[in-house]
Amino acid sequence: MLSKLPPRERQIVDILYEKGALAVAEICEALPVQLSGSAVRAMLKRLEDKGFVSRTESDHGFLYSPTLSDTVAKKSALSEIVRVFFNGSPASAASALLGMSDKLKDDELSELEKMIARARKEKGGQ
Repeated sequence: MLSKLPPRERQIVDILYEKGALAVAEICEALPVQLSGSAVRAMLKRLEDKGFVSRTESDHGFLYSPTLSDTVAKKSALSEIVRVFFNGSPASAASALLGMSDKLKDDELSELEKMIARARKEKGGQ
């Protein structure tokens, strides 16, 4: 779903996920290419209309935040990566990640083992 956004709108949403609720001026500063405040406000309005961003009033004007939870956004992004780069195969994606095991800490590997065991149990396997 986020992958369907135009690049500049996607950048704004990514910034909001990374930094949390921000005012327009803060979003402008965080963008890699300088845009006017009015251009950013127009994109935020479109993002709000599409349901990707919400705004709340504060002492310093409006603050903008992503509406989708971090977990939902990550799952959506990862699903898109798996679909595009791994022909829709989660096992191929996991294999690629495990190919980077020299970068994984022991506790991260242990957590992955637990997650695999949990997935098997939920599937009814042993």
